[in-house]
Amino acid sequence: MGMTMTQKILAVAAGLPKVEAGQLIEAKLDLVLGNDITSPVAIKEMEKMKVTGVFDRDKIALVPDHFVPNKDIKSAEHCKCVREFARQNEITNYFEVGEMGIEHALLPEKGLTVPGDVIIGADSHTCTYGALGAFSTGVGSTDMAAGMATGEAWFKVPSALRFHLVGKPDKWVSGKDVILHIIGMIGVDGALYKSMEFVGEGVAHLSMDDRFTIANMAIEAGGKNGIFPVDDVAEAYLKEHTNRPYKVYEADEDAVYDAEYTIDLKALRPTVAFPHLPENTHTIDEILEREPIAIDQVVIGSCTNGRMDDLRAAAEVLKGRHVAEGIRCIVIPATQAIYLQAMEEGLLRTFIEAGAIVSTPTCGPCLGGYMGVLAEGERCVSTTNRNFVGRMGHTSSEIYLASPAVAAASAVTGKISSPYEL
Repeated sequence: MGMTMTQKILAVAAGLPKVEAGQLIEAKLDLVLGNDITSPVAIKEMEKMKVTGVFDRDKIALVPDHFVPNKDIKSAEHCKCVREFARQNEITNYFEVGEMGIEHALLPEKGLTVPGDVIIGADSHTCTYGALGAFSTGVGSTDMAAGMATGEAWFKVPSALRFHLVGKPDKWVSGKDVILHIIGMIGVDGALYKSMEFVGEGVAHLSMDDRFTIANMAIEAGGKNGIFPVDDVAEAYLKEHTNRPYKVYEADEDAVYDAEYTIDLKALRPTVAFPHLPENTHTIDEILEREPIAIDQVVIGSCTNGRMDDLRAAAEVLKGRHVAEGIRCIVIPATQAIYLQAMEEGLLRTFIEAGAIVSTPTCGPCLGGYMGVLAEGERCVSTTNRNFVGRMGHTSSEIYLASPAVAAASAVTGKISSPYEL
């Protein structure tokens, strides 16, 4: 019986010739991640453990990004805690205001995530780095503390689902539409504690930004991780962003999967997840057949959709158009480098001339933190990853998850709209 990509990575990290689904292992870590919400808890746990120092100051990344720049005294205290810990332990990869970005966009950009790595992060969307052929997964703050102290973590080896991607997606169909389609198909628990493996000739038609989006939302299907093979597109990205050595793993031909699915990218349409679960999906065609859904706000950004492909798509829709009267449109580049590139390409001018605002990189509104909290009864089309009750503000507010193209089109019309119709 062969192994999947994920199982091969975990076997090497555990120093074992072979692992099987369900097996408990202890694995060495290549990177431990924390942010301004989860790191203070981990730091306090390390103090309880009476641990002095960290296992490797080069293999820890601390990225205050959720409430940064600080929105209030409590968030300032959290960031102060992380900042002091980083200084005391001489953490190499500490990124705050001026250098910062949304963690899951920033770390690949900085070249800190490469194929074959085992990465844990005290944030559920740590699974993003599987786009580069790494095993990466979210953990609790206590596991983060143990990881920072020892450089190891325990795992139950996941079984796997394999998604064969075929065909080439049409214009305005992005990675966000692919993953929303899959979540709508298998449900929010359809991949519970499983590895979601994306393969097939269709992968070549997905940009790295598309792949980051898809891997990012594996957790929204309950997945332990999402992972892509390392092809020419990934190799080109790695060559641009890092000089770290890495090892590429491929699944064995006789690897075992709990289920296999074929997704025809050519057949997909822009897809929107209605409140209050990411699985509650509808295609844009189905939406246009019903009564218009008026909205109050649009958010384009987050660790899911704040990269260059996302901003370019939104800007293409907004170019020469204007946000509808009464609609708040908030654009959040995911990192300082993305912000700068968007400025150099003229995208920021496009957003501002269209009546949108552009924020410094932050998670902000995604978790109802700041920079776009919703009031009672308000509706938002958002490129973020979750639309749970109260996720972005008042418990009676509603979040519709969509791609940047659909979000931008909706900002122009004031209702959920198709970019094809403008």
